[in-house]
This record gives sequence, C-alpha cells and structure tokens, in this order.
Amino acid sequence: MDFEKTRLSEEIKTALDRKRALNASNSGDPRDLEVNLSVTRYQKGNAFARAMLAGLGQIHIDGHVKLTKRSDHSLLSEFNIAKTFAWGGIYGSSTSMEDIERTFADGVAASLTGQAEEKNSSAKPKS
Repeated sequence: MDFEKTRLSEEIKTALDRKRALNASNSGDPRDLEVNLSVTRYQKGNAFARAMLAGLGQIHIDGHVKLTKRSDHSLLSEFNIAKTFAWGGIYGSSTSMEDIERTFADGVAASLTGQAEEKNSSAKPKS
C-alpha cells in the first residue's frame, strides 16, 4: 500500500505541475499553500468481473481535499472528489488502477488550479 500511496502522490504532483503551467502569471505575491488529501476509498475492483459485464468489478477512488495557508493553517477550501470506472468487456478488463489514478490526479489538479479536466482523462495515456 505504501507503493500505491507514493504512486498516487506522484501522479497528483505531476498533474498539478502540468495544470499550474497553464495558469497565467500572477503579478501579486505568491501564496504558500498546503494541500491535504485523505483517500477515503481505494478499491481496485476485479478485471475479470469487468470483462464479463459492465458494472461488475468497479474501480473506485474517493478523497477529501483541504487547501490551507501554510503560515497559519487557515482553511481556504475543501472538497470531495470521486472517480469510478465501471466499463465492461475488453476495455474494462484492460483498464488498471493506475489508469484511474491518473484520472483522479487530473481531477484534483483541475479543482486546485481552476483548469479544466482532460476530456478523456479516463482513457489510456496518448502515445
């Protein structure tokens, strides 16, 4: 599970960096913020069940995010985020937890930066 925590954390950092680069430069003073993410549900599901029928063997990642000022830990924002994958057939069986982690990370980064989520963020990464 520690490996999965590290992998998800790195996915979120990468997504944040990518989306922050899209934000226009702000002439004001930079704010030193802290993001606290609590994963409340992490279910890998079952690829075989997904292959048999859509809706079976679902993948779930749910979390609660808090954004605070680092200086005084005052709460600026908080929200819940959830990603579920339930497709069936070959697509369902070939989709992994790592694919849905990328989608989850993109959703967290989009919410924190004000950028849009990727259109097909649940799809496999483009080559």
